[in-house]
Amino acid sequence: MKIIDAKGKSIGRVATEAAMTLMGKDRVDYEAHIIQTDGVHITNASQVIVDEKKLSGKSKKVYRRYTGYPGGLKDESMTNVIAKKGYGEVFKKAIRGMLPANKHRPELLKKIEITE
Repeated sequence: MKIIDAKGKSIGRVATEAAMTLMGKDRVDYEAHIIQTDGVHITNASQVIVDEKKLSGKSKKVYRRYTGYPGGLKDESMTNVIAKKGYGEVFKKAIRGMLPANKHRPELLKKIEITE
């Protein structure tokens, strides 16, 4: 299990490192069709650097999802996600977007541990 310290880093830098490790691209014996990693543990998630523009203002970070019903597009800002579920959910959403959309993604997402 690889341990990543998020203190003083941006969310994207930590998520990129975690996604590359989960896919196994940091290993010499990398093969795309085989899951080779034990997992990733991210520490100090609450001490990450977040730009003020993403938290509030005109260009705030918005997470969107669709319920499947007409008019069912739901928006949630980064501040609401952090208030409800913590920084761990922000990291999970960032890492999920960086992983390939195939049958391995759900298995790889189970191998993430995040400590605030």
